[in-house]
Amino acid sequence: MTASAPRGAGEPDRGAAVGPGGRVVFLIRVPAGRREEFLDAYQSIRHEVARGVPGHLGDQVCQSATDPEQWLITSEWRDLADFETWERSEDHRALVRPMRVCFTEARSLRFHIRMSTERNSDDIVESRTG
Repeated sequence: MTASAPRGAGEPDRGAAVGPGGRVVFLIRVPAGRREEFLDAYQSIRHEVARGVPGHLGDQVCQSATDPEQWLITSEWRDLADFETWERSEDHRALVRPMRVCFTEARSLRFHIRMSTERNSDDIVESRTG
């Protein structure tokens, strides 16, 4: 952990996480000929992951608006340690194998959530800790 410069009263701590939560971003390439196979594989596991993987809060699969072979899978986790535990498991490897065979490239990135803004009805809800 690195030391930060002193802050003034009321100044946000830009280094503090919003709770221990994390987001995993998975950038992948799926050839056009494997698109349906990839989406079917994602569809077949997404509810199982949502219901049965400790710490998993949600995920999305997105296709690039400018490059139809570029995809993004994001997932939100209670804690990045939850994701890392699941990722190391044989259950994870077996579950995602049908999706992985569709990839020609893959890159995984992990982020701590530092600030969050959500719309809740007509209110804007901000989250920050530290």
